[in-house]
Amino acid sequence: MTQRREWLSRIALGGLAAWVSPAARAASPAAAPRADALRLTDEEWRKRLTPEQYRVLRREGTEAPFSSPLNGEKRRGTYRCVGCELPLFTSAMKFDSGTGWPSFFEALPGALGFTTDYKWIFPRTEYHCARCGGHHGHVFDDGPRPTGKRYCNNGVCLKFEAEAA
Repeated sequence: MTQRREWLSRIALGGLAAWVSPAARAASPAAAPRADALRLTDEEWRKRLTPEQYRVLRREGTEAPFSSPLNGEKRRGTYRCVGCELPLFTSAMKFDSGTGWPSFFEALPGALGFTTDYKWIFPRTEYHCARCGGHHGHVFDDGPRPTGKRYCNNGVCLKFEAEAA
């Protein structure tokens, strides 16, 4: 009976942690704000983004797997945040993870911020754009070498800029 109560308490606490709003988590003292930080009102974000971009980038949603054309993008170039155009990844950092989302084994220096997400009860590392705070995805420890990381990104949150030929 005691183990059951402990287990139910952990589930409840995990659910409570998931209720913490993105704004409240963003306000936590994780890192010093960038000099070029982009801070817009909710209304300004809604005008700037499509409804699906807004849902994922600003409300920490997830797009359907295999729905992004960027999942199969093979050209050389740079992947930028759709919210503020900060460069996050290069094509040299991309790999086919088979998960249905664009995946990268490394990010550009200073491009991302991290929080702990308890939406699925167990902790996951969530990452955001360091400039605008937009939610991009989660990082896992099952990626390829050299880093062993897999940055699993929602394609709707990325803007691809191909290199000139």
